[in-house]
Amino acid sequence: MINKRRKTPTVQVGRVLLGSEHPVVIQSMTDTPTENVDATYRQTVDLIKAGSDMVRWTINDEAAAKASIKIITRLRKKYSTPIIGDFHYNGHILLEKFPECARLLDKYRINPGNVGKGKNHNDNFSQIIKMAIANKKPVRIGVNWGSIDQDVLAELVEKNDKLKQPKSFAEISYQAMIKSAIDSALIAQKIGLPKNKIILSVKMSQLQDMVKVYALLAQKCDYVLHLGLTEAGGDIEGVSSSSAALGILLYQGIGDTIRVSLTPQPNVPRAREVEVCKALLQSLGLRHFHPMVTSCPGCGRTSSDYFQHLAEDVRVHIKKNIVRWAKKYPGVEKLKIAVMGCVVNGPGESQHADIGICLPGASEHMQAPVYAQGKMIATLKGEAIKEEFLEILEDFIDQHYKAK
Repeated sequence: MINKRRKTPTVQVGRVLLGSEHPVVIQSMTDTPTENVDATYRQTVDLIKAGSDMVRWTINDEAAAKASIKIITRLRKKYSTPIIGDFHYNGHILLEKFPECARLLDKYRINPGNVGKGKNHNDNFSQIIKMAIANKKPVRIGVNWGSIDQDVLAELVEKNDKLKQPKSFAEISYQAMIKSAIDSALIAQKIGLPKNKIILSVKMSQLQDMVKVYALLAQKCDYVLHLGLTEAGGDIEGVSSSSAALGILLYQGIGDTIRVSLTPQPNVPRAREVEVCKALLQSLGLRHFHPMVTSCPGCGRTSSDYFQHLAEDVRVHIKKNIVRWAKKYPGVEKLKIAVMGCVVNGPGESQHADIGICLPGASEHMQAPVYAQGKMIATLKGEAIKEEFLEILEDFIDQHYKAK
C-alpha cells in the first residue's frame, strides 16, 4: 500500500490546487522559443489536451515576456490551465519591466542558484518575491544540482573540511541543495510571501541522488514539493529512469506535483512526457484517466498473434470513446480490462479484472471465454470475436457505470 501523503498546506495555482489534500498534479514544459507566439500556443494546447494540469514556459528575455502576454490572452479564450513563467538570471528585471506578464502568469519559477551573487543575489531574489506578493502569485523555488548556489556549496565544503570525519561530497551536495531551498523559502516568508504560496524542488540528474535528496528534504519541511529527475535522457532510458525515481518517492507519500523531463526525439510529440506522467500516476492508483488494459506478453503457448491485435483494438476503442464515456459514465476511468492469450494466466487475470477475455493458445479449443466481475458470461468463436467483445464491453460499461 502506498504511504499516506506527507502533510502540506494547500497552494493554489490559477484554478489548480496543490498539496496533500489534493491529487498529484502533472506539469509539463514547452520547448518552443516563447517569443514564437504561434508555435508556443500550439504546443501548449497539445500539452493541455494530453492532460497537463500546468504548463511552464521559458521567459528568458524581453521578446519572451512580451509574447507571453499575447499567448496567455489567446489561451484564456478557451483554456484555464495555469501557465508558469520559468525565470533564470534576469527574472527580477523582466517581471518589473513587464507588469502585465507578471500579472497574467499563474506562477513564477525561480532558481536561487542563478539570481545573482552576494548582495545582488539577495536584492534580486527579494525583488522577485515582492512582485509575487504584489500579484498574489505562488513561487516555485527550484534548486538544480547543475546550477546550485555556489556560495552555499562553498560554505558547506569549508565547514566539512574542518571536520575530523568529513562527509562525502555527495552528502555535502544534498545538504547544499536542501539548505538553498529551505533558506530561500524562509527568506521569502520573511519578506512576506505566505507559506501557502511556496513550492520547493531539488532536482538532480541521477536517480539515486534525486531520491535521496527529496527524501531528506521531505523530512525537514512541510512545503509543497514538485518532483522531477532533470536531464533524465530520452526514449526508453528517460522514461524508465524518471518513472522509477518518481515512483519511489510517490510510493513513499512524497510529492505533490510532478514532471517527466524527456530529451526531445524526432517525430515524437512533446506530450509524451505528459502521457508518461499519467501512466505512472494511474499505475500507482493515485489518479485515474482511462480504463486500464492488462494484456498478455505472449510466449511459446500463444501460437496466434490475435490477442496482440485485440489488445491494441481495445486500447484504440478506449482512446476513441473515453471523452464520451467520462461524461456519461462516472467512474469508468477505474475500469480494469484483461486481454489474455492462453489458458495459463488467462482465466485468472480475466476473473481479477472487471471484464476480460481469454483467447486460445496453442493446442487449446478455438474459443474465447469472456469474464465479468469474476464470472464467465460468454464464449466467443469465429471471425467476429473483436466486434462481439467490444459490444459486450460497451454493454458492461452501460450497465455498471451509468449515472444514477
